[in-house]
Amino acid sequence: MSSETPLFESVINWIRKGYPDGVSRTDFPPLMALLRRVLTEEEVTTVALQLVKEYGPKEPVTKDQIAAAIERVIDEPPTPEDVDQVAGRLAAVGWPLVSSRS
Repeated sequence: MSSETPLFESVINWIRKGYPDGVSRTDFPPLMALLRRVLTEEEVTTVALQLVKEYGPKEPVTKDQIAAAIERVIDEPPTPEDVDQVAGRLAAVGWPLVSSRS
């Protein structure tokens, strides 16, 4: 997924609306887990890189660092409660996913 696709723009816009000040460190893992439900690993990496570019630290973050962070999420998935919290926040701005408890 390139940054020009409608899906990419939709995902980024939902995240911007749900997290206007940026995604917190605690919400980042469950957000990545939610994205993995509908996007490929490469697409999740592209979204994560865009979020880091917009809201992240001033020092550069590499694609390899993002991939490693996603791997950590896969290896240690967030709790269902964490995912539900993030899903609820995004649902409030039109995110088309249903929480894991629905």
